[in-house]
Amino acid sequence: MQKIHFGSTIIKGFFILSLLTSIGLVHAEKLSIGQRAPLFQLHAQDGSTLDLASREGKGWTVLYFYPKAGTPGCTTQACAFRDAIKIIRNQNAEVFGISTDDVADLLKFHKEHQLTFTLLSDPDAKVTEAYGVKMSIVKAAKRWTFILDPSLTLRQIDDDVDPAMDAQRVAKALQKLQSQ
Repeated sequence: MQKIHFGSTIIKGFFILSLLTSIGLVHAEKLSIGQRAPLFQLHAQDGSTLDLASREGKGWTVLYFYPKAGTPGCTTQACAFRDAIKIIRNQNAEVFGISTDDVADLLKFHKEHQLTFTLLSDPDAKVTEAYGVKMSIVKAAKRWTFILDPSLTLRQIDDDVDPAMDAQRVAKALQKLQSQ
């Protein structure tokens, strides 16, 4: 008669699932339009904390995920949002850039490029993973942009982001979404 070690089977299964998740073979459930955005609390470049729930009823929210502060594509994208921020804010929207960089790196990036919107640090990649944009194997975000309405419902998800054009695309999308 063979003995079954139920506890060790569970531990082995958990270990395998953890391993697959960490190397990117298991992903968070994909988000979809009309779904409520996953809520989070993250630290901003200035050390303050943003609780996404506090944005409810306060206008539209743009969350753009990017891989690494200071790299060419991420700098292009951030500067494009900086240059378009008045157009976006005139549409009752606020922009938040999210990466897995630490707060100190975000502060340096924010100051160096004179950014006029908030950068958020997701150092453990939990928010990045909740939005389904974590890169496989490495702890970094893919370049995706989400537009949330004032009730924090997902209204647009862009997974094909051109860093130079993202801010203009967001401004046009906000205009279209708000006219519906």
